Amino acid sequence: MSMNLVTLLYLVASVCFIQALKGLSHPTTSIRGNIFGMTGMAIAVLTTVALIHGQARSLNLDFTTGIAWVLAAVVVGGGLGAFMANKVEMTKMPELVAFMHSMIGLAAVFIGVAAVAEPWAFGITAAPVAALVGAQTPDGAVLLDGFVRYAIPAGNRLELFLGAAIGAITFSGSVIAFGKLSGKYKFRLFQGAPVQFSGQHMLNLVLGLLTVALGLVFVFTESWPAFFAMLALAFVMGVLIIIPIGGADMPVVVSMLNSYSGWAAAGIGFSLNNAMLIVAGSLVGSSGAILSYIMCKAMNRSFFNVILGGFGGEAATTGGAAKEQRPVKTGSADDAAFVLGNAETVVIVPGYGLAVARAQHAVKELAAKLTEKGITVKYAIHPVAGRMPGHMNVLLAEAEVPYDQVFEMEDINGEFGQADVAIILGANDVVNPAAHTKGSPIYGMPILEAYKAKTVIVNKRSMAAGYAGLDNELFYMDKTMMVFGDAKKVVEDMGKAIE
Repeated sequence: MSMNLVTLLYLVASVCFIQALKGLSHPTTSIRGNIFGMTGMAIAVLTTVALIHGQARSLNLDFTTGIAWVLAAVVVGGGLGAFMANKVEMTKMPELVAFMHSMIGLAAVFIGVAAVAEPWAFGITAAPVAALVGAQTPDGAVLLDGFVRYAIPAGNRLELFLGAAIGAITFSGSVIAFGKLSGKYKFRLFQGAPVQFSGQHMLNLVLGLLTVALGLVFVFTESWPAFFAMLALAFVMGVLIIIPIGGADMPVVVSMLNSYSGWAAAGIGFSLNNAMLIVAGSLVGSSGAILSYIMCKAMNRSFFNVILGGFGGEAATTGGAAKEQRPVKTGSADDAAFVLGNAETVVIVPGYGLAVARAQHAVKELAAKLTEKGITVKYAIHPVAGRMPGHMNVLLAEAEVPYDQVFEMEDINGEFGQADVAIILGANDVVNPAAHTKGSPIYGMPILEAYKAKTVIVNKRSMAAGYAGLDNELFYMDKTMMVFGDAKKVVEDMGKAIE
């Protein structure tokens, strides 16, 4: 296959990826976006296999063995991906996304290590190190202590350093994020609460400078020990960057790691002179960065504040204090059904509690029964509700909730004042009026203004604070009715009572 044809096919795949991102930006076009993405990836993989074949022939290498490894990797990776996609629950999607980010980062590390060891196999123009004393191999390289050493151009060494370092940080950081999102591991680093200690930021700064210094040593001297020491520090950096970040910031962390994985792929793409990796990595990296900015804006936070773990630290401090026991107005599912049945407009606010209870289908059935009675039902989605960007949208889409009933925060906030009932299912921080109170850790954070509705029904398992660790004044308002219990059972009981 000629390089011109390879470039053309990579360009077609790149266009498919761009169309995939465009399609995935809206629920009504998401299926088309997925098709474009899968098509682009198929073209990229097949083109890369053909490219490997061409390089193997030019180097007089056995293509059969190489393609066998490639096909084995495709079968194992594709089979595992298909298995996990069919098995994973929608509530576990954030953990799956974090896991995939970790695999991308680890792949970048492995490719970086392999390219440093045998650059010629990756198409990197590398001259043998003639200064070393040792036996000459057939291709003219020098054999030293069992390793063939090559002089990699300085530009490629810089790209390998950046790609491998970002990949290492992405891998270890994503592993920690996976543990925090799952919430089922007792290991301290995997718990949702921030892990902080004295001198933490200074340690991160020192390790970051050492990582850069060792990377530059590798760039200028091609020192293998410096390269592997840099990788080790990068793995540690990934852990230390994520552990001080509290659970409230997990949506930002997920999008941030998504961006990291893209830049890692792009860095390796430059090293391998692979246009497809560069384009795909840049698309993922830039879109992840933009999404991180959107998430931070939705929380009235700065990106650097999130990375430094500032929000998590405040949350832990606030949440750890003893709270005064205050009376709340409680009711049953029947009481809530009576209020809903007499309303004209109902706005449903889904949160992570709905995801945990797997109540999205029950909510859809409840909304259908209300609609049959002539009641207008709308869904209000906060950008950071759940554990990853778009988590609530995915859950509602799985339950086949009509897209025209689902509204983003900026589109629905103006309607809460005219709504008869706002029903909050498992959401907490995203509806907390404390965001309007100066001095509050979440002051200035845009929220869903459910407190403006004439009546508010809140379903929670208990009065426990959300991930931000703050008490919610909405729960104590006279207009608010608390209905405690599992979201799925409570919503199902509401539906039965409405019948």
